[in-house]
Amino acid sequence: MRTELVVRSIEARVRPATLRLPFRFGAATLTACPQLFVRVEIDGPTGHAAELMVPKWFDKRPTHTPAQNVEHLARAVTLAAEAYTSDAPATPFALHARHRDALARAGAALGLTELSAGYGQAVLDRAVIDALCRAHRVSFFEAAQRNLFGIDRVDDLPGWNWSAWLATLRPLRRIEARHTVGLLDELDAVRDGDDGLPVSLRAVIRRYGHRSFKIKIGGDPVGDLARLQRVLAVLDAECAGAYRYTLDGNEQYADDDALRALLRGLSGLRAPLYIEQPVPRESSLAARLPPSDIPFLMDEADGSLDAFPRGRALGWRGVSSKGCKGLYKALINRARCDHWNASASDVGCFMSAEDLTCQAGLSLQQDLALVALLGITHSERNGHHYGRGLHDAPPGERDAYRDAHPDLYDGDARLRIAGGVIALDSLHAPGYAHRVDPDGQATQPLAAATTLL
Repeated sequence: MRTELVVRSIEARVRPATLRLPFRFGAATLTACPQLFVRVEIDGPTGHAAELMVPKWFDKRPTHTPAQNVEHLARAVTLAAEAYTSDAPATPFALHARHRDALARAGAALGLTELSAGYGQAVLDRAVIDALCRAHRVSFFEAAQRNLFGIDRVDDLPGWNWSAWLATLRPLRRIEARHTVGLLDELDAVRDGDDGLPVSLRAVIRRYGHRSFKIKIGGDPVGDLARLQRVLAVLDAECAGAYRYTLDGNEQYADDDALRALLRGLSGLRAPLYIEQPVPRESSLAARLPPSDIPFLMDEADGSLDAFPRGRALGWRGVSSKGCKGLYKALINRARCDHWNASASDVGCFMSAEDLTCQAGLSLQQDLALVALLGITHSERNGHHYGRGLHDAPPGERDAYRDAHPDLYDGDARLRIAGGVIALDSLHAPGYAHRVDPDGQATQPLAAATTLL
């Protein structure tokens, strides 16, 4: 089947996304930010994608303000749109590969971080794939299994049969939601907010039935271990010991001695599945990680396509999938894990799925679809807890999403989690997890993004 296409036009707009609870990750606390919506027109159906423009994650440099962070993300979108529009016919992957390095260089020249520079392509690629899937009337999963994306070569996987490997992927129909325990979150009291939704950890578990958790830590081993013991005490009581958890350092362990102290302290506790990005991204590929029985997972340091292979040589065993980092990177990293683990069984390389407060609608749906395709059985989900989700959307759009995805959203158009599990059957439809168009009348031009902080 011919899957080459030409992008005729791209429209990028924004609308505000407000949080119901403050979300602290690392040294930053988020209360509101813009949400990006892109619309891609090809010779056929249009494609859509959405993603939050989160300040102080893509770029944590203290010399840059949140507004500058958002300006950089908007610039990355503009650069990618200029590159993609009216280019020569290409498969979706060829279009991505043709411009990836040049866009990275252009972003660096403007002072953007690797993650910020890659943001525009990451979102546009999803909209291009959505348009392709809708044009061929196939689901995202079928398009991947048939390699309609056109993935054909990655330098460090010479001879890899992409079409044969993609055909083996079996997308999940259910994913376990891994709940984020933030640094500001209440733990012990059973308390709901004024909106009737849970606020405290105990209340969250009793409402949603979670058995998987992600616990944020802040860079102080003494304080982190003390708080971790409090969290684990709640989990022991509420889950009767039947749970698993991960730790997220959010780049806060810049001091090697502090990280070693954390590892020593963890030896006397129930062990996490892995520790996510404890060291700053700038030093992640400069020195070997300390020895640890608990694997380290790369997240913020995964800014380039070659980051995971380079990190593997320094002791990183895992890497995260996030829609904002790019679906092609996620697929390539999953293939790398399969290749490495088949050739060296003691390596134990793996992928995780991490949320960046994905909001209900296209952003959430496309991220969940990618996680399902990768076969990752549990995924961090925090957007429904900290954010307002579809309640920032117009009522008509909110109702349309709820009606099109009754397995994914409840009667209030909030993410439906039952027994700690998210059902994904409605995502197995033509398009990239897309059955409802966002209401463009409720958005503003991309240039307004910094006013929505």
